[in-house]
Amino acid sequence: MCRSIKTLRPPSLPEEATEEDIRAAALQFVRKVSGFRAPAAHNREVFDRAIDEIAASTARLLDGLEVRGGVRTP
Repeated sequence: MCRSIKTLRPPSLPEEATEEDIRAAALQFVRKVSGFRAPAAHNREVFDRAIDEIAASTARLLDGLEVRGGVRTP
């Protein structure tokens, strides 16, 4: 779906994902789902809130993942 979103966990990313990496992925997701590259002024608040919520969920997901040996990357 979002080809520009990269995998943010090892071994695909050699070090831990930064807050910037996570926010960039959230922005790409929101752009794809909404169909807007940038929202109109009247949609800015909901657009930004979605990015914040998705970034927070992504950070929790990455913090909770346990990557074991033999991991395949997509």
